[in-house]
This record gives sequence, structure tokens and C-alpha cells, in this order.
Amino acid sequence: MSQLQPLTTKGQSTRARIVQAAAELVAEKSAAAMSLDDVGARASASRSQLYHYFDDRDDLIRAVVRATTDSVLLAQDELLDHLDTWAGIDRWFRALVAFQEERQARGGCPIGSLVGQLAERDPLARLGLADGFERWEGRLREGLERMQERGRLSVTADPGSLATATMALLQGGLLLTQVRRDPSQLRTALDAARVLLRSAAA
Repeated sequence: MSQLQPLTTKGQSTRARIVQAAAELVAEKSAAAMSLDDVGARASASRSQLYHYFDDRDDLIRAVVRATTDSVLLAQDELLDHLDTWAGIDRWFRALVAFQEERQARGGCPIGSLVGQLAERDPLARLGLADGFERWEGRLREGLERMQERGRLSVTADPGSLATATMALLQGGLLLTQVRRDPSQLRTALDAARVLLRSAAA
């Protein structure tokens, strides 16, 4: 079981610094190649500090999963708050493509990139990743539900299924964008998601 969250401001800062260092190393080297010694060196933390805040290496990796999800959602927070209009959904789609253009199609999805590394190795990490996608997808589902309540989405539409299909298209588009170094792959996938969503309009 993970250590309890530290109560002091200093303790919270130290823990956050360790998680940030681990997340950077996972992004640079992969989860398998990340070592506690690497994390300690980058975070300027001793082994005793690492084991004070985390049970073991796997516990730290699971904290990285949670922190990665928090970072992805925080970066999109304002856009995700407005997924209850067609204009808001279009703004979100455009922002996702623009971000890939800025990054020159490198990096892929931060959450998705962890799936291949962890899902088959660590059941608890897999559950954490599934929860991360659920939190992300849930923001769109909630927006679609509000649209349905306002009569903008057909009463026969299933917001949950539409949100899942959109997330699948988004993730597929990000994967192809990364491997082909071409943001138009994501644009094409999101165009398809737009057609799907609009087909459910009232």
C-alpha cells in the first residue's frame, strides 16, 4: 500500500519533485529503463526519502501514471469545460491538432505512451491508465449529456458510446501522427469524430 500523502508543505514538495523527476525519466528512457538511482539523482533525493514516500519502484511508477493524467487534463481544462456545444468541441479538436503541429508530431499521447509499457506488466498501473482515460473521456460524455438535456443531441443518442468512439479516434490519430510525423493524421481522425458526433445532433 502506498504511503499516506505527506502533511507538510515541504513533504508535499519533495514528493512532487520525485514524481516529476520519475515522469521525466520515463518519458526519456521508458519505464523499464528508469531506476531509483536515476530518480534520486535527478530529484536530489536520497534512497530513504524515496522509500518514505513510495513503497517501491512500482508504486512510484503508478504515481507517475496519476501525475501524467493530471497533467494532460490540466493542460486542456478550459477546453474540456466547454464540450457542451458544437463550437466548443470544434475548438477542442483544433487545439489538439495545433498542439501536435507545435510539437512537430513528436511524443504521441502521454497517457497512451505508458499503456504499451505498463498495461501487461503491472495490473495496478493498467487500472490507473484506464482510470486516466475514463476521466478524459468522461469530460466529453458529460458535455454531450448536457447537450442532450438542452435538445442539441438526439434523445436516442448514447453519449457514452459517442464519447468512447471519439476517444478511440483521438488515440488512433495521435498514434498515426507520432509514427508518421504528420499532424494531418490526427486532423483526419478528428474530422471523422466530428462527422460521427454531428450525426447524432437533434
